[in-house]
Amino acid sequence: MLQISKNRFFFPLIIIGVAFFVIGFGVGINGIMVPILEDVFDLSKGKSYMVLTATFSAFLIFGPPSGWVIKKIGYKKSLILSLVIMSTGMFLFIPSARLGSSMSGFYMYLIAAFIGGMGNTLLQTTINPYVTICGPIEKAAQRLCTMGIMNQSAWYLGPVFLSLFINVKQPDIANAAIPFGIAAGFIALFALLMVFISLPEIAAEGEDKTVGATNDEVVLFINRKKTVWHIPHLILGAIALFIYVGVETLPMASVIDFAKTMGLNNPEQYSAFGPLGMITGYIVSIFVLHWIPQNRAMILFLLIALTSALLLVTLPPAIAIYFLSGLGFAHSIMWGSIWAITIDKLGRFTKSGSSMLVVAIVGGALLPLLFGLILDAVIPAGQAATAVDFQKAYWLFIPCYLFILYYAVFGQKAGLKYKNVNI
Repeated sequence: MLQISKNRFFFPLIIIGVAFFVIGFGVGINGIMVPILEDVFDLSKGKSYMVLTATFSAFLIFGPPSGWVIKKIGYKKSLILSLVIMSTGMFLFIPSARLGSSMSGFYMYLIAAFIGGMGNTLLQTTINPYVTICGPIEKAAQRLCTMGIMNQSAWYLGPVFLSLFINVKQPDIANAAIPFGIAAGFIALFALLMVFISLPEIAAEGEDKTVGATNDEVVLFINRKKTVWHIPHLILGAIALFIYVGVETLPMASVIDFAKTMGLNNPEQYSAFGPLGMITGYIVSIFVLHWIPQNRAMILFLLIALTSALLLVTLPPAIAIYFLSGLGFAHSIMWGSIWAITIDKLGRFTKSGSSMLVVAIVGGALLPLLFGLILDAVIPAGQAATAVDFQKAYWLFIPCYLFILYYAVFGQKAGLKYKNVNI
């Protein structure tokens, strides 16, 4: 791996940490908007989760172009552009809120969420490989766990911030204009500040001619491939990340709705369960990764996830809801580990491989939508959803974790013929 001074990248990583905060804040606000829009527009469960579909579907469309954009204009300009697009999406929430409870307001909200998702796509494509390759690859998951603390803090603060303006139990959508305007202004200001901040350009070993020759036989082996579709462990890693983003998003997007079915007071407060679990997991992971390799640590945390999921679907709802924090704890290590293991040694395919992984973030759109459709299917006709109905739909977690476990044990080695590779 390219040798890089730790001091040189200390300040840029702080800036990237703020960018991770911006991502978490934007997606966290969308999570609390699911039950709000459901009430305001009298939507089915499936339709209410279209909010997340609108946000994350942008990754499917704009993931590949994002890699091309970064190649052309570099990491810093791509970061600025992504923030401008995200700010535009936030501003568009204002006319959506002012349209009131008419369905045109809902569709406008979906358009705004999609544009915000476009900016999020480019931002994710920019900052994740940047953090991954700006130091030793064996420490990449630790760096991403540190960034995750910023991201998940914002996941929690987003709903809390919005709840200051909107009553979740009796929502008035018009009140959303002010908080979305404040958020848009904050992101626009960050983009402006980035113009004056130095952010060094970096490249992975063997990525291009400017890096110099590499003696790593695996990088040379992969560099001889014609396309990313000839790299099996990358494809399987993208599938694992697709599933992971879906299962990470689902608890945080559904917990308020789940709490409401039990008649719990202040259901928006339960949005803290997932993020607090993840933040705790990130802190633990940073220390665990000092002694355990990334892939083995991921296996351990996947077993915790499977245990928490089984307890979530089998225990009484009032107790089961607390195991959403267990899922958050287990999720903490997965993003960084999957990303680091998959992107390692891609050589000249590093940026295009990163684009493929960013496309996989569309899992955050499709799995919550699938969850909503399952929920619609298990709810008896003419009746409101119950906590038990949610638990039936939460069985979706089990096969998802089993595939990620397969990738951690076997899939990450697919197509890598060199036995001496430490992955």
